[in-house]
Amino acid sequence: MAAIEESGGGGGKDGGKVRGKKMSTRVDMTPMVDLGFLLITFFMLATTMSKPTSMTLNVPDKTEETVKTEPLKASKVLTLFMGKNDDVYYLDGIAADDPKAEESLKTTRFGSDLRSVIFESSKRINAAYPKDEKGYGAFVVVIKPTVVSTYKNMVDVLDEMAITKSKKYALVDELTDSEKKLLGDKVKP
Repeated sequence: MAAIEESGGGGGKDGGKVRGKKMSTRVDMTPMVDLGFLLITFFMLATTMSKPTSMTLNVPDKTEETVKTEPLKASKVLTLFMGKNDDVYYLDGIAADDPKAEESLKTTRFGSDLRSVIFESSKRINAAYPKDEKGYGAFVVVIKPTVVSTYKNMVDVLDEMAITKSKKYALVDELTDSEKKLLGDKVKP
């Protein structure tokens, strides 16, 4: 609290010169310090501490052991091709070398559009095929970045895999000749 101290002036009664009373102000800073500490404590408790977030990505071990597996049926696969300007081209249940691939190639955008494509394809494929011995559905997503796609596009697709809880997906770095022919100018720089 601020306190005002008064001190007497000079003379006055005996004909001396009358002076005004001197006032000095002294500010007590204790309540201000208390308020400061209360605010600091409040904001420390009320604010969530920011922590870095990262995405977990499981990659196979670097072993030279090759395990023979049966090839994937195209009818169980959703293939995503990342194009320029955040476009995603996809083939749902059809191979790129199939004669019907040209008319089956569709385009979507990142976000809820891509998410709905993944959900619809997953629903269709998992309804048609039984689950494997580990309890996973038959649905597989093959992600193929192209030379015109960005790193952000790849991370966005991996985010969609986590959001849609897609258990089986593969990131393939090269396009086949039939895929290059199918996509044509859409993926040329």
